[in-house]
Amino acid sequence: MGLLKSLEIDYSYDIAEEFLSHYALMCDLMEPLIISLSRPDRYAGSINELFRIFHNIKSAAGFMRLDPILKLTTLAEEICEEARAMSGPASDEFVDWLLIASDQFDRYRNDIESDAEFFSPLDGNIVKIPEKLCV
Repeated sequence: MGLLKSLEIDYSYDIAEEFLSHYALMCDLMEPLIISLSRPDRYAGSINELFRIFHNIKSAAGFMRLDPILKLTTLAEEICEEARAMSGPASDEFVDWLLIASDQFDRYRNDIESDAEFFSPLDGNIVKIPEKLCV
């Protein structure tokens, strides 16, 4: 039984579809926000929105018991919380790291949508947390 079928059995079809729809929307919003972190005039709004997205995904993934998504969002949320205290703009290293994380979230989305048996392996570059978040 795949990931999607398991969710539909554990939580009902409607709840699983609502989660997937919400999660897909959040994934689609990430990349433009990440790229805009390089702009001084967009940094504060974008980092706050990314933090909110990660927080929302973390809550939903925790409820749905989707541990790989929960662990990645917890990490991303913690790093964005630290970056929220900075004035920006984001360093290239931080933007690149967030883009790698965004790609991982997309892989997880594809895993659920395709009813894969397991989640894709975590990209090894995600553990290389940027030392410098802002320039």
